[in-house]
Formats: sequence, structure tokens, C-alpha cells
Amino acid sequence: MDTWNLLEEPSEAWLIPDFLSPDHASSLFKRVQSEVKWQEREIVLFGKRMLQPRLVAWQGDPGKSYRYSGSTWEPDPWSPSVLEIRNRIEEWFREKMDQRGGASFNGVLLNLYRSGSDSMGWHRDNEPELGPEPLIASVSLGAIRRFVLRNREHPESKHVLELPHGSLLVMGGATQRDWEHSLPKSARVQGARINLTFRRL
Repeated sequence: MDTWNLLEEPSEAWLIPDFLSPDHASSLFKRVQSEVKWQEREIVLFGKRMLQPRLVAWQGDPGKSYRYSGSTWEPDPWSPSVLEIRNRIEEWFREKMDQRGGASFNGVLLNLYRSGSDSMGWHRDNEPELGPEPLIASVSLGAIRRFVLRNREHPESKHVLELPHGSLLVMGGATQRDWEHSLPKSARVQGARINLTFRRL
């Protein structure tokens, strides 16, 4: 597996494009899509309530509620497919990132982008319960989508990534303090994409 850091310290963004084999990723896509209790929920954006342009779910350990965009999510239990992915990520950290002392995750935010019309606006994963330098492990399944990072102080400084089917993107250090990210709409994308962002509250 190839890995490289896209950002300069103290920010970190590691991309592992072949984290899962194509066949394994395709199998997991189907299982996650069927096992997860997807919802279309409202968020508060610029003081207005609106439906999110995607389907969402929150899974985690008992009691690990998560609050963002004006909503509080109580965790659904870990589904078998999602738990399998979490365990694989934690195993990867033990093998490849042992200088960190491993990593463990007790919650995951899941997004189902039904087509290129679904999207995610500019944001940071900087909720207080995640701590000052959260470690986010993001797995992509399904259609390849464009992911954009931009520096908060210098918005012209951007990194544009294509996140492959079965890839893993890890963000750590000061990334959520100094950078924003988004998943823009794309008229070229017809297929669905599932994104799982594992985190520790």
C-alpha cells in the first residue's frame, strides 16, 4: 500500500488508495448499504434549517452521542460490515503507524451520496467532543468523488483528490484547525458513494 502525507506539519493527511481490494470494497459497499439505518435529516446552515443533500447515519459505542450542525445523534449499534471496516483500520494503524501507539475509534459518521447531485459543503471536523487534534479515518466505497482541502488562512492553497473505491484517507494533527474540506457536486458522477469517517469522542 502506498501512503503519502499531502500536507505540511503540524497538519497531516494520509491517502492509502488501495486500502481495500476492489472485490472486498464492492462486497462491503453492498453490505453497508443494506445494513445501515440511513436517514435524511435536517441541519442548520446559516441560521436556516434544511435537508442534508445526502443520507446519513451515526454508529458507535453505547452512550457516544454526537452533536453537529444543530442536531444530536444517539448512536445506532455497530453493524457487522462497519465493525469489520473499523477493525481493519485499527489493525492498519497497529501495523503501519506504530509510532502513534495505535488508534481506536468509538464512533463513525456515515454518508451515502446517492449520485453526483449529493454533496458536502466546506466544513471542519472540529466538534469539541473530538478534542483539539482529532484523528479522522475516512473510507470511501463506490463511485470515485472529488475531495477538496483548502487552507483556512490562504484559501487559494488547495489540494484536490480523487478518492478511489476502497481508499482510506487519514487526517490528523492540526488539519481540522488549519484546513477545511468539501465534497462538491459533480454532474459526471452517476453512481452512489458511501463514506465512513471513523473518529474517537
